[in-house]
Amino acid sequence: MAANVPGLPELIDDGRWLAHRYDETADAVQFRFVPREAQREMTFLTDHEIGDAPLAVHGRAECLAEARKRELPTPRLIFHSAYCCSTLLARAFDIPGVSFGLKEPQILNDVVGLQLRRGDPRQVAAALDVALLLLARPLGPGETNVVKPSNLINPLLPLITAMRPDLRGLLLHAQLETFLGSVARKEVEGRNWVRDLMWKMIHLGQAERFGFSDEELYRQTDLQVASVGWLAQQALFAEAAQAHTGFQTLDSETLVERPAECLAALKELFDLDFDAEEVVSGPAFHTHSKYRSGYSPGTRQEERERGLAMHAREIDMVLKWTEQLARHAQVPLTLPTNLLR
Repeated sequence: MAANVPGLPELIDDGRWLAHRYDETADAVQFRFVPREAQREMTFLTDHEIGDAPLAVHGRAECLAEARKRELPTPRLIFHSAYCCSTLLARAFDIPGVSFGLKEPQILNDVVGLQLRRGDPRQVAAALDVALLLLARPLGPGETNVVKPSNLINPLLPLITAMRPDLRGLLLHAQLETFLGSVARKEVEGRNWVRDLMWKMIHLGQAERFGFSDEELYRQTDLQVASVGWLAQQALFAEAAQAHTGFQTLDSETLVERPAECLAALKELFDLDFDAEEVVSGPAFHTHSKYRSGYSPGTRQEERERGLAMHAREIDMVLKWTEQLARHAQVPLTLPTNLLR
């Protein structure tokens, strides 16, 4: 049954009306009615998965003014560098009465798109501000949203923390070898994705620290490009962890090997009240985040080893090359502030 479209005050009070898109031409926010049970079945909050859910459109300034009348908590954020169990972790925060995980809301990608197109910095900041505010609207009374943006948002970390100094966030990443194995295992799709990511990193000013010309980047192999993209995000995370006390870091292998300890630490970091053991025994840690099939740490390890074995020679060469590049660019291969101290 289609939802009746409420007026703006009622819409702002109802977190089921997801702030889905930012229209930069009209300076407006598009909302879609996406209740908890629908979001639960979606991998990401994209146009494709949301489909023709009921729509409402309101001007950004009006949304901002209305939302500021409420005491909305700053959402907790899971920043990630891809292929590191971030979707799994976002799904784990589907805890009725406590929290809900928003998985890659499209509105944040719209903000990044505006930045990529060299939009007015004032409009980028205004769009980001209203997006963060509207994404804080809970699905249920007393809940706190845990937002997992796309990793395209990472270059905007300094702007986000400047806007939200009280932000609490996790910087989640895979170890380099694991990341390269995941890219290689996904074959042409993975290799195309890292090249697309690098193009965006270049245009967001994140490749300059490595001193490569466009031609030199073009001549690199797919896994070299993957490593440069990984290092660029590693540098952003290292700087964010050092500059902002509300951030902690975690790698995916530790999350998989010690899930209950990680969730207990995140309970403290995010200031949420839940049973970590109960969450770990739930569906998020036992079903595939994208395919909903049965999943386990053993399954992940088998996939990891298969990817590494199939491309062992190439990965080993790129690992050694990346270590030299990291030293030259002064980027740490291991991040400083760890969630499990």
